[in-house]
Amino acid sequence: MIDLYYWPTPNGHKVTLLLEEAGLEYRIHPVNIGSGDQFKPEFLAISPNNKMPAIVDHAPADGGAAQSVFESGAILLYLAEKSGRFLPSDPRGRVTTLEWLFWQMAGLGPMSGQMGHFNVYAPEKIPYAIERYDNEVRRLHGVMDKRLAQHAFLAGDEYTIADMASYPWIGAYDKLPVDFAAFPHLKRWHEAIAARPATQRAYALRQQVNPNAGKPLSDEERKHLFGQR
Repeated sequence: MIDLYYWPTPNGHKVTLLLEEAGLEYRIHPVNIGSGDQFKPEFLAISPNNKMPAIVDHAPADGGAAQSVFESGAILLYLAEKSGRFLPSDPRGRVTTLEWLFWQMAGLGPMSGQMGHFNVYAPEKIPYAIERYDNEVRRLHGVMDKRLAQHAFLAGDEYTIADMASYPWIGAYDKLPVDFAAFPHLKRWHEAIAARPATQRAYALRQQVNPNAGKPLSDEERKHLFGQR
């Protein structure tokens, strides 16, 4: 059994995508980041950076004590190795998958997050910041589109954790639709993943866990999400 500490954000969706695809048994522990659950001592014990998602695997491969893992990319890698799926076993395929996984972690995720913050959540509109992150995310979408013009998925012909990492960050904000007309290969890839039954099951958790998803943030939620030091 795997305990998943989760809230339905793009990074949270990454892990439910893999858990659903791999058929691993898990139970959800909601971490309401708008209420400050991520700062509770019991959560910090497994995720010291006060960010979700995190997992605790009660049946690790070494047969020892429960294994906790924080950081979404590390969780994807851990679960792919545990299940033996969605991470190629051949050395070259593995390297390619990890390249695109780390590309998402270092680029697509953070830049998309900043784009969302300055366009959607910032209390004042800062044109320089908006333009900066809009342009960078568009550039990253272009990188994906060129790659996907040559391959069905980011790491090649197989669906991998690299795709699961990137998919939730494409169109993560309803107010910031992706220019799919300019990136047709990205559109084809996105639609293919959206149609997967495991994707639909993973995203169905959103309303179950957070029925208020998509509603404007309260002052209290803003304090917990953006005001902590």
